[in-house]
Amino acid sequence: MHNPNNDSVSDSPNKGERIAKWLARAGVASRREAEVMIEEGKISLNNEIVTKPATFVQEQDIIRVDGQVISPPDRTRLWRYHKPVGLITTHKDPEGRKTVFEALPETMPRVISVGRLDLNSEGLLLLTNDGALARKLEMPTSQWIRRYRVRVFGTINHDDFNKLKKGITVEGIHYAPIDVKVDSHKGNNTWLTVSLQEGRNREIRRVMQHINLQVNRLIRIAYGPFQLGTLAKGGLDEVTLKVIKEQIGLASIEPRKK
Repeated sequence: MHNPNNDSVSDSPNKGERIAKWLARAGVASRREAEVMIEEGKISLNNEIVTKPATFVQEQDIIRVDGQVISPPDRTRLWRYHKPVGLITTHKDPEGRKTVFEALPETMPRVISVGRLDLNSEGLLLLTNDGALARKLEMPTSQWIRRYRVRVFGTINHDDFNKLKKGITVEGIHYAPIDVKVDSHKGNNTWLTVSLQEGRNREIRRVMQHINLQVNRLIRIAYGPFQLGTLAKGGLDEVTLKVIKEQIGLASIEPRKK
């Protein structure tokens, strides 16, 4: 076993894989989050605390996070999950609320979410065991459209929706173009189909509030080529490797070691 805090930063097949990348592929965290965990002294390699991001992992090494042994990365896997209202999309909640990950079957490997849905939002959430893949799918450069069914309360003004198509700035935050289509009315409630690319934190709720509409239900029905479809609330469906390759491509994702 080698020195876990080797100063060398050059990549080499003989040295193995950088630990942040290894942790990302193992579904522990993104590379950036893994680097923060290293700074906090939470990562050990062969019973020695890792202090440098430029630390390499080899096949025989034992990696622990907060004292828990982490299994080596599996092949890239992806799931569709129908998140119900009332779950937090985080691994730990300081307020003790139930998380998405606590609601998953015990047979599930450690996974992270592709983006988030807030406590009161529901619908399609993609889950993966590969942090690098999650990062790739979240990046605006992916240009994947996120589509939502949104119920709002208030008076509809089509001029406001036309303005959203050009992008809008709310409280100093600029939101990229948002496409809104009116589906149906019932009293003062209106169902909309909202499509956007960025998916910033609480973006739809904040933008709708800015144009005097109150969101009272929000369901994500698509993330890029992946659809919620008829997946039941709380339901989980693994995406086949064939579909992952067709829809995403794996050229930029590190192959899994056997």
